[in-house]
Amino acid sequence: MRAYNFSAGPAMLPDAVMKQAQQEMLDWHGSGMSVMEMSHRGIEYTSIAEKAEADLRELLAIPDDYAVLFLQGGASSQFSMIPMNLLRGKTAADYFNTGAWSGKAIAEARRYCDVNIVADATDSLFTTIPERDSWQLSADAAYVHYTPNETIHGLEFADIPEVGNVPLVADMSSTILSRPIDVSRFGVIYAGAQKNIGPAGLCIVIIRRDLIGQVLPGTPTMFDYQIHADNASMYNTPATYSWYLAGLVFAWLKQQGGLERMAEINKRKADKLYQAIDDSPFYHNPIDKRYRSWMNVPFTLADDKLDQIFLQQAAAQNLLTLKGHRDIGGMRASIYNAMPVAGVDKLIAFMAEFERQYG
Repeated sequence: MRAYNFSAGPAMLPDAVMKQAQQEMLDWHGSGMSVMEMSHRGIEYTSIAEKAEADLRELLAIPDDYAVLFLQGGASSQFSMIPMNLLRGKTAADYFNTGAWSGKAIAEARRYCDVNIVADATDSLFTTIPERDSWQLSADAAYVHYTPNETIHGLEFADIPEVGNVPLVADMSSTILSRPIDVSRFGVIYAGAQKNIGPAGLCIVIIRRDLIGQVLPGTPTMFDYQIHADNASMYNTPATYSWYLAGLVFAWLKQQGGLERMAEINKRKADKLYQAIDDSPFYHNPIDKRYRSWMNVPFTLADDKLDQIFLQQAAAQNLLTLKGHRDIGGMRASIYNAMPVAGVDKLIAFMAEFERQYG
């Protein structure tokens, strides 16, 4: 029996995707080859890559004036690539600081430019988003960067920030494909694959084409978006198998009814789990209810001495990887697209029984 894996990433993949990959492992569509053995420039793999991009464009309704890049280096490489490509003659950029991942992006950007902190959630211990009237946006910023969803603290923006005509950049690693978005409101969207897209090894970048082509002097070739756009993400050998599996996930999402349907399911999963936490004196979630993450639900037990027992008993019921991040402790349930409603229901039932025994 497959376990319900609540890992923040690498995370669960849909069963149907895993079974299809299993069936095609040794022989993809009669080619006599596994996908991981194919030349990335061969006709077989080219068809895989082109379909994956087409399906992603359809799912997100990506306008034609945006390039879609399938890169390596994870989202963390984008922390450098963004300033290298988007400063475009300017010397400063705006950043929201709402958690660990935005903090890492800020630290890297400071290697290349002056960073203005638009809003800082540090004082709240990353439990809320500072009020809009306190934001300090710069008129001359090269771009504005934010992390819509912070996986560690479970803090999520309720809406896309309004930043005027300055290009908006979003690290959507943990929220992409969980609901529809208006891509046209962004200059750049980037996302590591290992949460809602597919296995680790791939990073997807969706970038408005007019922002491509003015890199900082000395930028490595592999960090130039223009190079990747001009070469269909195949300047070097890409992460071919991760790209293939991402394509299977995109096709699966279309079969489920697209992102509007996924949004309904994801909201229902999150609402159920938060309700179970809020209804109990034994469990607690510290995040401002206006900004609770749909994807990552941290919670603590009334007595942290019970944490290990909770994890052991959960694992015995095939409820895996619930341990919270080392920086904040407690528990964390990551409930990305591939986590079925049944998995959340089983977790809630387990939590109720555990509270009955130890509460």
